[in-house]
Order: sequence, then C-alpha cells, then structure tokens
Amino acid sequence: MSTGKVLLGLLAGVAAGATLGILFAPEKGTVTRKRIAKKGDDYVEELESKFNDLVEGINSEYKSVKDKASRMLQDGKAKVEEMEKHTIIATK
Repeated sequence: MSTGKVLLGLLAGVAAGATLGILFAPEKGTVTRKRIAKKGDDYVEELESKFNDLVEGINSEYKSVKDKASRMLQDGKAKVEEMEKHTIIATK
C-alpha cells in the first residue's frame, strides 16, 4: 500500500472521528456547526500544506534527476570526443 493512500485514509479517519465527536457533543446546533466548519477549514489547510510539500518534493526530485542526466550526457559526449581523438591518431 502506498504512503499516499495510508495518509489519505488516516486523514479521513481523523476527520470522521472529529466530526462524530463534535456532533455528539452536548452543545447548541449553532456552536456545533461553527466547530464543524472550523475543523473543516483546518483540514483543508492541512491538506493544502501536505499537497504543497508533495509538489515541492516532486519538483526537487525532478531537478535532481534532470541535473544528473545532464551531467551524464556531458560525460558521454566528452568520452566520445576522446575516443574520436584516439581513433584518428591510431588510424594515421
């Protein structure tokens, strides 16, 4: 099971538990609705933060792979050029 699915399941469970806890609390309906709305806003903010962290991680990994591929390409070009020099010298 992927980490993303586990995290999503965990957050869904926490949200459901918090909502049920608030609904069964002995308070007025208006207070309960405000608390549910606040909890919802808190969860949205938390999910946005986690999503932004995920996007930043993906971007960082992409840049790392891109840089590594660029270095490998430059190294390959340098080796080909070196082999061409040796081949030209050897054939003379």
